[in-house]
Amino acid sequence: MTQDSSAKFDQSRAGEYAQQSRIGLAGYDACHELAACMLSAALGEGRNAQVLVVGAGGTAGEIICASRLEPNWSFVAVDPSAPMLDLASETLHQAGLLDRVETVSGSVSDIDPSRPFDAAIMIGVLHHVPGDKAKRDLLGEVARRLKPGAPFVVAGNYRPYASQPLLMAAWANRWKMHGADPDEVQAKMSKILQGAEPPQSEDAVFALLEDAGFETPVRFFASLFWGAWLARRAQTGS
Repeated sequence: MTQDSSAKFDQSRAGEYAQQSRIGLAGYDACHELAACMLSAALGEGRNAQVLVVGAGGTAGEIICASRLEPNWSFVAVDPSAPMLDLASETLHQAGLLDRVETVSGSVSDIDPSRPFDAAIMIGVLHHVPGDKAKRDLLGEVARRLKPGAPFVVAGNYRPYASQPLLMAAWANRWKMHGADPDEVQAKMSKILQGAEPPQSEDAVFALLEDAGFETPVRFFASLFWGAWLARRAQTGS
């Protein structure tokens, strides 16, 4: 996520994020749990690892799940939204995990590239980054901070929202199912769509990852517009 795209994640949105994100993404917790399981499977259970978490603000679900599964992992959590990072830090404090997490208020480019990571996670970020160039640049910054062959979990919405009216209607019904009236449903959907620019397709996600220096990924989770993939940084290249 860039500084510009993070502006919408202000104090008011951070305050409602934990509840709203679980309605907006059916399977929110399952996605985070599976992300941890996939990284553990890719790295090998029980080993020491330092994990870069991009867009870590909010629930800190990536770190909560991964730390529970792998007690020898430590984390560097980066997010350009100060309110969202504060929310994550409070959650991590309550979970007793702050001693395993370094937080960085800023972007991936603010992290020293000379300290390569064993793995990385980026959940719910890519569709908020405007334009393919910025998406590719962000993925490239992640790749440059990973060891060759290191696994990377990326998850987010893909496909233009207008291209799938049936999925849009089902997505709106998620809010209705949780008690929202028609006006509230419309407001929630408008907020979700505000500033979002998903990749055009799963193939587009694959192309962005390849251009940034990753090998062909495998999808391990899907929910309406949402997908989650594990890729590895290429063994050769910058």
